Amino acid sequence: MRSLYRRHRPRTFDEVVGQEHVVRTLRNAIARDRVHHAYLFVGSRGTGKTSMAKLLACALNCQGAPRADFDPEDPRCRAIMAGGSMDVVEIDAASHNSVDDIRELRESIHLAPMEGGRRVYILDEAHMLSTAAWNAFLKTLEEPPPHIVFVLCTTEAHKVPATIVDRCHRFDFTRPSADQLRAVLRRVAQKEGISAPDTALALVARAANGSFRDALGTLEQLVAYCGDQLDTEAVRDLLGLGNSEEVAEVAEAAIAGDAARALRALAAVCERGRDPERFARELGDHFRLLLVAGASGELPAAVGLTEEESARIVDQAARCPTWVSARMLDLLAEALARVREGGEPRLQLELALVKACDRTSEPTLHALMRRIEDLERRVAGVPGTASGAAVGAASRESAASAVEGTVGAGARSDTAHDAQPPAAGDEPSGGVSPVGDDRSEDASGAHPEASAAGGEGRVASAPPAPASPRSDATAISGGVTLATIVELWPALCEAAREHNHMLSHWLAQARPSSLEDGQLTVTFPETISFGFRKVKEQRERVVELLRGLVGAPVAVRFEVAAAESCASGSDRLTDDEVVEALKRELDARELGESEEEEGT
Repeated sequence: MRSLYRRHRPRTFDEVVGQEHVVRTLRNAIARDRVHHAYLFVGSRGTGKTSMAKLLACALNCQGAPRADFDPEDPRCRAIMAGGSMDVVEIDAASHNSVDDIRELRESIHLAPMEGGRRVYILDEAHMLSTAAWNAFLKTLEEPPPHIVFVLCTTEAHKVPATIVDRCHRFDFTRPSADQLRAVLRRVAQKEGISAPDTALALVARAANGSFRDALGTLEQLVAYCGDQLDTEAVRDLLGLGNSEEVAEVAEAAIAGDAARALRALAAVCERGRDPERFARELGDHFRLLLVAGASGELPAAVGLTEEESARIVDQAARCPTWVSARMLDLLAEALARVREGGEPRLQLELALVKACDRTSEPTLHALMRRIEDLERRVAGVPGTASGAAVGAASRESAASAVEGTVGAGARSDTAHDAQPPAAGDEPSGGVSPVGDDRSEDASGAHPEASAAGGEGRVASAPPAPASPRSDATAISGGVTLATIVELWPALCEAAREHNHMLSHWLAQARPSSLEDGQLTVTFPETISFGFRKVKEQRERVVELLRGLVGAPVAVRFEVAAAESCASGSDRLTDDEVVEALKRELDARELGESEEEEGT
């Protein structure tokens, strides 16, 4: 007994599903008697390339040929579909790929058709022909006898020589959609007397991955497994699909950032005998649906899920940020790639889950912004703290100080600031002492502790700023101060590294020196004047990076420190020091006397 996919091949052009562009072109060519002598059918497996070639052969050899509306019950057409026609020759190029095979083909093409008007040669897996075979076939393909039509079918068109492709009319077969596959499955099930719910057929269509042959083959397996009455659970068991609750549990743990819970759920799945690699693919499909549901607010109708499962995914998507789904999909793709390279599947899946749950493991600017947003949300939920925007722009230490600010001033004073003011000899390389810490007077001259009446109130302390000759009391929108920018300056240098390594190097040697009226002054040592000029040329990039970090626009002005400031109080640079600076910054070298004479 023939298999389902052979018994239910399309018998007319009207029964072809998903390849309307090919059908229309061939119909018009047959109607106008302008059929080409060579066709190249390209497409993934199971998309109907061989079936289309046989339909073309039927149209060219039926009664009254050529006819696009041929009768499938015509004896000639039935013989072609059954593989018994002498005028249609099918060749498996994977096993007949030598020069000798092509020579035999060249000798046979001169024979006249036995019954119909054309002899049709169908070469399956044509890309498997050897280079020598292609060379032997080239002249025959270019100028065949008038009664010959070649149809080359391949899944890898890039392996077909360009000289062959040029001599063929090429058609690209598209993958059928899940709805089209489900329609074909429904039609075949009705003809075969098989009862199956739509959810079961949708699961089969999804597992087929765009292949009619795979879909019908799976349906045949299901009939052998559970008879003519199919159900969704039987489909899941046969396809190796797990319980949707298992996948949802692991996904829930990953969304919550609970690595221990995710690993426990995965261990329970593996103990039940599930394949970790297949489970990783199912988890990837789940997060893809979360991504779709999060963006559109609903799921497509043809995903093959029950109402309960769809509702669970929509609810989970509402609690899953887009970046979590995207990061999880990236990590799963990396894990599956390592598995293909020989990695242990369970270990790679566990590693992906741990990375997804660790929100601090991603060393990028985007990860830093997400951690700042987390701080904003946590701080905004504590009564009596500073605003989320102001705290979110500061570093982790600044945010922690703002949260602790709800305690009494007496208890706060012991932990407000661990660092002591620098000694007189510990001035930074600008030759200027830092402005005061949180125990110094504020802009109005009042001591911070004096504002806490009765030992209560809020203490808004900030880490000390680096050396600055001007006051940092002026803050831009969002409460961002000079101290905040100083703390985030290393992060800005790291972010600049993604665009330009030298820009990051030069920014790391500069320092934010003042913030007045929304304008930040960045001071460069005199020893890197070349770097100063290059940074000025990329001012817009620096402004963009700074805005991404602090969450507010900041005007930036660059300046070079005075000579005495750069020298930390010493005299101006000597000639030898200038030479050393040129060697260090510009990779210069000294010319000897002989070289100087030659240069003159």
